[in-house]
Amino acid sequence: MNRFTVVLVSVLVVLAALAVGLLFVGTVRIPATEVMNILTGGVSEHQPWNFIVIESRLPLIITSALAGAALAICGLLLQTLFGNALADPSILGISTGSSLGAGCVMLAFGSPLGAWLGAAAGGYVATLLGAFIGAMVVMLVLLGFSVVVKSSTMLLIVGVLVSYLASSAISLLNFFSTKEGVHSFVIWGLGNFSGVTLRQLPLFASVILLGLLASFMMIKPLNALLLGRRYAENLGVNLQSTRNRLLLITGVLTAVVTAFCGPIGFIGLVVPHISRLLLRTSDHMRLIPITVLLGAAIGMFCSFVSVLPMSNGIIPINAITPFIGVPVIIYIILNRRKIFYFN
Repeated sequence: MNRFTVVLVSVLVVLAALAVGLLFVGTVRIPATEVMNILTGGVSEHQPWNFIVIESRLPLIITSALAGAALAICGLLLQTLFGNALADPSILGISTGSSLGAGCVMLAFGSPLGAWLGAAAGGYVATLLGAFIGAMVVMLVLLGFSVVVKSSTMLLIVGVLVSYLASSAISLLNFFSTKEGVHSFVIWGLGNFSGVTLRQLPLFASVILLGLLASFMMIKPLNALLLGRRYAENLGVNLQSTRNRLLLITGVLTAVVTAFCGPIGFIGLVVPHISRLLLRTSDHMRLIPITVLLGAAIGMFCSFVSVLPMSNGIIPINAITPFIGVPVIIYIILNRRKIFYFN
């Protein structure tokens, strides 16, 4: 078997193992026989177990897999677009914009506006909408600048500046907010894949799957960009259109994941590099599917670690991802010339 097939089969096996682990392991101990009985249509005598398996563990598996895949593919698209090994979904400020939107809503819940939002949509839904709107506003700003700014490097700088502005606004919100508001915002910002309910899952999954499908349709222009912008133009690639489409795909995927799960770090940054190291290639025909699957596996692994039985409850996702991401980033920095682009 060639390298791609070996990596593909290995990642699929890991995905299956993690899915089984997430079904049978959690903060609540449920006998394996009871889990199998519930999954095959039976009903457990302990009613909470039925809810935990169907309404909690199954959505957690799907959410963590889709969110990890979405963040990973966003990182890959941005790294190719900007030619920057350290580009990831948060670098353009979309995640920070989402955090700003969520922060605005959480602060507003101490005011008459917050009371109206709570009565009209519920606290969680209002926070979700605020986070999504904040991310989409930043994305629209970037798309607007992309019409004027022709250089991808300058557009990257614009994204970093927008991120700084949004971070400053978040600091001001935290300063003027109540203790309850700050606490809620901090908890949301730690990241959590278990916040998507079974009812919300179809919407979440539909948008993510459409975004992943759109990324597969960008394989040819992405491979052309690896040859350089002049070569890409000579091959008939419209750089402006390609850049806008890539920004739109990464913006929507990042906005949805951040709105539902909070700002998740490191996955979008490190997974594309792990995929390159495993495949020894930068060909997006092979790189994109492996990045999607590996991102799903990393997301599920983080979820598995977060729900290991312990007295303090679920561990935040952003407390786990740095242990995976930091060693990879250090390796990337030390070996960037060797691994960023393979033949």
